[in-house]
Amino acid sequence: MSVYGAAVAHAYQFLFDARMTPNLNPYDPQFREVCDLYNTSLEGALRILRTQGKLQPGATVNYQYGKQNVALRIEPQGRWPAEDFDRIELVSNFHIEGLNNQYHNFGLGVPLIAVRRQHDAEDPAEAYYAPNMTFPVTAFLRVAHGGTGAASTESCVLELHDPRTSDTIHVANRSIPLETDLSTPLAYFLDSPGFRDTEVATWGVLLPDSTKQVQGIYMLEPYDPRKIPVLMVHGLWSSPTTWTQMFNDLQGLPEIRRNYQFWTYLYPTGQPFWFSAVQLRDELETLHRRLDPGYDNPFMNQMVLVGHSMGGLVSRLQTIDSKDDYWRIISDKPFEDLNATPEVHAKLAKALFFSPNPSVRRVVTIGTPHRGSEFANDYTRWIGRKLITLPKMIMATTNSVVRDNPGFFKDTDLITTTTSVDSLAPDSPVLPVMLRSSKAPWVRFHNIVGVVPEKTFLGKISEKGDGVVAFASAHLEDVESEIIVPSDHVKIHQHPKSILEVRRILLAHLRDVRMQIARLEQRQPVPLLPSGVAVPVPTQPPAEAQPAAYLKHLPPVVDVDGNVEVGPPPVQNPETRDASASTVEYGDTSLSP
Repeated sequence: MSVYGAAVAHAYQFLFDARMTPNLNPYDPQFREVCDLYNTSLEGALRILRTQGKLQPGATVNYQYGKQNVALRIEPQGRWPAEDFDRIELVSNFHIEGLNNQYHNFGLGVPLIAVRRQHDAEDPAEAYYAPNMTFPVTAFLRVAHGGTGAASTESCVLELHDPRTSDTIHVANRSIPLETDLSTPLAYFLDSPGFRDTEVATWGVLLPDSTKQVQGIYMLEPYDPRKIPVLMVHGLWSSPTTWTQMFNDLQGLPEIRRNYQFWTYLYPTGQPFWFSAVQLRDELETLHRRLDPGYDNPFMNQMVLVGHSMGGLVSRLQTIDSKDDYWRIISDKPFEDLNATPEVHAKLAKALFFSPNPSVRRVVTIGTPHRGSEFANDYTRWIGRKLITLPKMIMATTNSVVRDNPGFFKDTDLITTTTSVDSLAPDSPVLPVMLRSSKAPWVRFHNIVGVVPEKTFLGKISEKGDGVVAFASAHLEDVESEIIVPSDHVKIHQHPKSILEVRRILLAHLRDVRMQIARLEQRQPVPLLPSGVAVPVPTQPPAEAQPAAYLKHLPPVVDVDGNVEVGPPPVQNPETRDASASTVEYGDTSLSP
């Protein structure tokens, strides 16, 4: 430990001593060697501290090299307090497989994986954390001499920085880039037993009731009330881990990770998608009530939903005003005349009559069967009914309603459809009603359609589309943008061009919000805070819960260097379209780390 400590201290003095600064040249091989010496020695010291059980945030470690006494304080920087750290792992101990890109930036410091300690349920956000949630950390040792002579004490601070907040620090009046790794902590989290317990795609299809204990919204990072939520909703026979590629690439862009936080929704995909939409509606309402009981956090009210396949239908149903459109599918009689217990009456009302979620501002659908899928044919539907078992309570309730109201219904499919496969059939009565339903005027819609190249085997044997959803079903006219991606259904949301499109949409969302702020306030934006967030959460709620009332509190767009972007509206991407244009395909753009 003393040897590593001495090497780090001497390297630090060479890099940051005021007498050396005028002569430093970052292109000098000696300078680069000293940077490597600093990082390598610091990592060696951290390994020893971890082995000894002393790598504990908030603690002070005393040691000695030669006759020099050293007091090493371990201090978290930023918003994560010491009690949030359960344990720390070194990034260099792990090798990533399965991610297309690894976001590792070079600089000074040692990238670490911080495993979050679970707290008591008094924190409302705790309910949305999977066990062993991780977040990236970079350790940087700052050296300050406390005196001279044999009895002097050298004071050192081991700073633990969150690179999602800032990837640079200031030392000796200079801006220093931190060595950071965002991908390895994510992979560690998703591969941990605590998160893999939510990998229940198969049971979620075959036995929807068996996934009830793990169903719900999961946060992929500790909740930050100063960031806009992006909720990702998986599709049939899938789970939240399907979003790993997209989340990894999106968080790799500083503008996005500084302004957005990512959540996923895990639900049993064996049940009809409109059941799942009702449950998500309740989940979002409960979450909002827990985390923002005063409904005065403007960041919560700029939510973006991203849905793949059936998840796109679940997402779109959060933005629709049902009126009596869905009740009219099953009956022409007044709903109040339905013969049912008050409890059943209330459950049916919740499923059939609903309003758009006022917190949702954009919806991105990817490979979504807006008009159903021929994959849900007679054979697959028969197999689905044989294999998929809905909760007995749901079946008993719907059967009793039909039995107790003879001649009351003209079409009972909406309440008696037993599987998600049935609900996705082209002849489903719900899908055409969804297409013509009134949508929230404050929500912008985007669509990504998969078309398998004709030269591939799948392209030769299937109609135009992604092999599961035909282009005619996935295509939409009433959207702000739509692109075609050369991918099959299973991988379309992981395709680089889909990820680029979602990234473009999120950046456009930030720019639009910022332009609205500028128009309302007619003044220059406030400067960024050190945390990278430009505007703090308001302490007083707005006068009314309307979109315009929140705009003056919303965050601006920040670029890679942390500067605020202000200016005229951005030029429209020529590879996207408005609602009146024809669908166009992306060129050969590729996603780079």
